[in-house]
Amino acid sequence: MLKALVTGGAGFIGYHLARALAERGYAVDILDNHARGVRDDALQDLLAQPGVRMIEADLRDPATAEALDTDYDRIFHLAAIIGVQHVRSRPYEVLTANAAMLDTIIRLGKRQRALGRVLFASTSEIYAGTLQAFGIPVPTPEDTPLTCGDLTEPRTSYMLSKLYGEAMVRFSGLPFTIVRFHNVYGPRMGMSHVVPQLLEKAHRLTGDTPLEVASVEHSRSFCYVDDAVEYLVRMGMLPTCANQTFNVGTQAPEVRIGDVAQVILDVVGRANPIQALPEHPGSPARRAPDMTRAVEATGFRSRVDLRTGVQKTYDWYREHVFERAEVCAV
Repeated sequence: MLKALVTGGAGFIGYHLARALAERGYAVDILDNHARGVRDDALQDLLAQPGVRMIEADLRDPATAEALDTDYDRIFHLAAIIGVQHVRSRPYEVLTANAAMLDTIIRLGKRQRALGRVLFASTSEIYAGTLQAFGIPVPTPEDTPLTCGDLTEPRTSYMLSKLYGEAMVRFSGLPFTIVRFHNVYGPRMGMSHVVPQLLEKAHRLTGDTPLEVASVEHSRSFCYVDDAVEYLVRMGMLPTCANQTFNVGTQAPEVRIGDVAQVILDVVGRANPIQALPEHPGSPARRAPDMTRAVEATGFRSRVDLRTGVQKTYDWYREHVFERAEVCAV
């Protein structure tokens, strides 16, 4: 039986990845300090499965590397300080903590008896500096030159932590795969994303109140979490993906945020108008990954269309968040 460690496994993508690995017969250790990951029923159900174990630890402590097992076949490192609110308020900690956590993982990787791969979760924000300074092709390929962003902008700290992380992994001497996530969404992702935010607004609309939407003319390609996880599993296991960097997302279609809002209204069952708000400052007008390299290496292409993914996401949020909150408010 293969054994995997998923750091940040109580979080959004980490939880879905850990569940997918367990369903495929892997022994899975989930490592999380619960700074952001939640202890909900879904996590408890996952931990009740045979071969799944929770390890509560802080990767910022280098001693953690000495306390963990030495028989992992794969390490999926998703733990990081993320989120615009955290990045803007704690940029120095983003830089130092994300590097420290990865350093602990690299130390751990070097203690393994037969490690097959470390998969490092990077981000589409890695391209932000190049976009601002020179512009980038969209869809964006992985070999796009990378440029540092504006150092007076706290948000640059997250991009820098991931850029530095990619270099750490590449020069660590460990077998690796680097993945750059692009607009992954789905159940259990919190509220800091356009899809759950608009779902909540639409769910609570009354009468003819308009749905307020920022950056309606911006476009994104959206990747449902099950598709992202399928890429991760394959990229972490296939020999063709060793020591490579891949985008993880859905290349097409690119969808206007205004059209995403309309899909959300349709799924929720509302006929309310859409009211355009100003653009989010610093938000790129377009973002989509070139998935050519990833599709060729994995033999996989995203399967869940936006309407289906939004419906699945709404079904989960309605049951676990929106209606539960309404009951608590009574």
